[in-house]
Amino acid sequence: MRVLVTGAYGFVGTAVVHRLSQAGHEVIALTHRAPSAPLPVSPAAGTRYADLRDADALRDAVHGIEAVCHLAALTRVRESFERPDEYRNVNVGGTQALLDAVLAQAQATGTPLRFIHASTAAVYGVPEIQPITEDAPCEPKTPYGETKLAADQAVAQAAGTGSIGVIVLRAFNISGAVAGHGDPDESRIIPKAVAVAAGRASHVDINGDGTAIRDFVHVDDLARAYVLALDACEPGKHRVYNVGATPASVSDIVTETERVTHRPVPVVHHPPKPEPPTLTADTHRIRDELGWKPERSTLQEILADTWAAAGA
Repeated sequence: MRVLVTGAYGFVGTAVVHRLSQAGHEVIALTHRAPSAPLPVSPAAGTRYADLRDADALRDAVHGIEAVCHLAALTRVRESFERPDEYRNVNVGGTQALLDAVLAQAQATGTPLRFIHASTAAVYGVPEIQPITEDAPCEPKTPYGETKLAADQAVAQAAGTGSIGVIVLRAFNISGAVAGHGDPDESRIIPKAVAVAAGRASHVDINGDGTAIRDFVHVDDLARAYVLALDACEPGKHRVYNVGATPASVSDIVTETERVTHRPVPVVHHPPKPEPPTLTADTHRIRDELGWKPERSTLQEILADTWAAAGA
């Protein structure tokens, strides 16, 4: 299958391109970089260039495509408070522009397309009932979560046309590394702990006692979910799946980082902030319906792969 992957050279995109290529798909990478800019080594069969906000370029980019894995987005929660309009333009407006191009392609060819949409646990906010199921009410608490929920709603509406099938993958906290490519965002706890162990940062900040638990999944396990979702996607149907694997606290991560790296990870404690003690994923649906299960998402393997990619 010829699959367009948006955000193909990003952290998650790199892993998805590798898995799709290994599964025998012809992967076309979409990037908003200038055509003259150097690109990372990738198994993608080709590259197309378009900004999500450029409708004309998107129509050209989807020509001849049979499926789309839509990963491109702005994803930094704290930054979304500072740049809410930009987050809405890219995450909502860009997704709608891509959908418009895909629907036009499907209608022109008379062949429905498959659309796998990268979503996030941030759309749920802080549900009282844990673990979080796909049927939990969506009450995002951040501009980032609000824009991703709006994008989720747009792809669901598009599925109702019958011209595309849609599967939405709501990932929890993604980490690890594939092909030496880890998460560069050191505002997140695992990249930050590894940066401290590598000497690129002085300490990890912990609010309160560090016992708040979040759900983590290895980026390669998430990438396998995209392959399975692509196979299962059906025209006119819309399904949502959580993707999570390993609950862990900040303290667990610091301790395991020291064990894996054999380096100290100093912490600085701050007064506790109001935050839910636990946010974890119920993954029964994706396990039962797609046959997915985590294979590399122990905290040890996530950290070992992150450390190896850091090159310290």
